[in-house]
Amino acid sequence: MKKVFLVFAFIFMTASVVLPQENAGESLNIKDSLISLVRNTAFGGLFPKSEKEIAEDKAKIEKSRQEKYQTKLNDIKVKSAPLWQNAVMIFVGLLLVYLAIAKGFEPLLLIPIGMGGILANIPIANIAALPVVEVINGLPVTISSGGFLGQIYSFGIESGLFPLFIFIGVGAMTDFGPLIANPKTALLGAAAQIGIFGTLLGAMVISAYVPVISFTLKDAASIGIIGGADGPTAIFTASRLAPHLLGAIAVAAYSYMALVPIIQPPIMKWLTTENERKIQMKQLRPVSKREKIIFPLTVIILVALLLPDAAPLIGALMFGNLIKESGVTDRLSKTAQNELVNIVTIMLGLSVGSKLAADKFLRFETLGILVLGLIAFSMGTAGGVLLAKLMNVLSKEKINPLIGAAGVSAVPMAARVANKVGQESNPHNFLLMHAMGPNVSGVIGSAVAAGVLLAILG
Repeated sequence: MKKVFLVFAFIFMTASVVLPQENAGESLNIKDSLISLVRNTAFGGLFPKSEKEIAEDKAKIEKSRQEKYQTKLNDIKVKSAPLWQNAVMIFVGLLLVYLAIAKGFEPLLLIPIGMGGILANIPIANIAALPVVEVINGLPVTISSGGFLGQIYSFGIESGLFPLFIFIGVGAMTDFGPLIANPKTALLGAAAQIGIFGTLLGAMVISAYVPVISFTLKDAASIGIIGGADGPTAIFTASRLAPHLLGAIAVAAYSYMALVPIIQPPIMKWLTTENERKIQMKQLRPVSKREKIIFPLTVIILVALLLPDAAPLIGALMFGNLIKESGVTDRLSKTAQNELVNIVTIMLGLSVGSKLAADKFLRFETLGILVLGLIAFSMGTAGGVLLAKLMNVLSKEKINPLIGAAGVSAVPMAARVANKVGQESNPHNFLLMHAMGPNVSGVIGSAVAAGVLLAILG
């Protein structure tokens, strides 16, 4: 009980420190945030915007457009960064490639990301320069076509398409059966998202008290998504809220996903007793084909009504799952699981790697992102385990708290880790299918959390 108290005390203490703070002229008004959230639902008509608010929104959109345009203009200029900085970033790219090949850390993504980083830091070549198009006399005029990595980034990341394509493939590879069979495990997936919001607060604390690091609310929200252990969602959110941090956020997200078997077990063991880890759960009931078809359709309708900002991610995930479960679109399902995911993974990795430019990566903020990403991931793991312990107190049917750690979205690695730790205490304990419930609900949970942040801050 003391450990539970310490974890929650840390969260509330952090919140009490940061909520009154302002960062770079920003402040988060809870009332305005809730109204903004409701306005982004099907019930938004209950809170119509005033003329002043409409004018402010237009000013924000114009300011954002000007900032993006200026960023692209800067990218096509010859970089004046010292050659040693480019050399350092090329070494970082080589390190990522080494970790992927020699250590097996997320090789499908770290190799393209590493190569993208190497190419982006070749002096003078401007391979990662973004294309620039300006409207003159009502007609689009190409100022610069950009480098080939910049073109890929503009098409797939800036538009948000690549993460959505990945989610279609993930949906086609996901079985929601364990979640449907035991719906209460969805709460564990939701609890694991505490790492996202806890780290958002942590980023604001660091920004307030560490002079060399400065994060805005949008930066903090993008960093917090790392806690969901969902790479595509982290990239999707960062590309909209903090594109200048995209490279560091993506590298941190996928690195920590690869380190799940190392990071999670000590936290799981610290928060549970030997007897709790030995708890055996009864076999899940069979799930019918009809249930599996109705589930994605129901989720899409609910998200469309309650949180449209999460609809692109959730919609892509559920579409992929529907073509798998329908049983009549095998060709589409296999294409989504293989060819589509493989092609997009290459493009996604290269374009994310293009953001590992020296002038954007060699900053104190990058170190802050790596530290906060680890904290986010750890908090997410702890949140799922602690809620499972609480559910055991309130429910007659016991749940092995280890499956709560699978609430982070690293599918299916987190579920396998929960199963492995459980078998260390009880060799006859098979938790894999039980852990898949919170694991797949974590994918939905992280997308919903991203939708909430985009609705409030986007």
